[in-house]
Amino acid sequence: MVIGKPLLTAEEIQAKVKELARQISNDYEGRELLVVGLLKGAFMFLSDLARHIQVPLTIDFIIASSYAKTDTTGEVKIHCDMREEIEDRDILVVEDIVDTGITLNYLRERFLARLPRSLKICALLDKIDRRIVDVPIDYKGFEIPNEYVVGYGLDYDNKYRNLPYIAIFKRSD
Repeated sequence: MVIGKPLLTAEEIQAKVKELARQISNDYEGRELLVVGLLKGAFMFLSDLARHIQVPLTIDFIIASSYAKTDTTGEVKIHCDMREEIEDRDILVVEDIVDTGITLNYLRERFLARLPRSLKICALLDKIDRRIVDVPIDYKGFEIPNEYVVGYGLDYDNKYRNLPYIAIFKRSD
């Protein structure tokens, strides 16, 4: 297995996180926000983002996936649901990467059925070339090429999440 040079440096990521937090803070000024992070990949992004958001917020998490190693199974599994009630609340879903859109679309529909006041999505990475299901992304960090990436919370087989940057990952045989 080989990790290539950084696609996005730690400095580029942090600058974008601050920019997104400013936009979110402006949009939710005077309101309270429930931020829902998709684990495990979004934990670093959510942590950094939350520190820069300037409105009152509550944080919850959900563990859901449709992937095994580097390929989607097409079936979404909820491994651990969130605990907060979302009815009549402003919800911000925080995702590390939007790839096929299958998982995020499934969760979006599930959240909307619980009647939130508003529901927006914030994703650090958008891999639009892989999209199967169209999902609205209200706050987008970076569009990236159709490459498998690791670092800053993203993994391969639960490894490389701790890298402070995002790099293209290649499997070597």
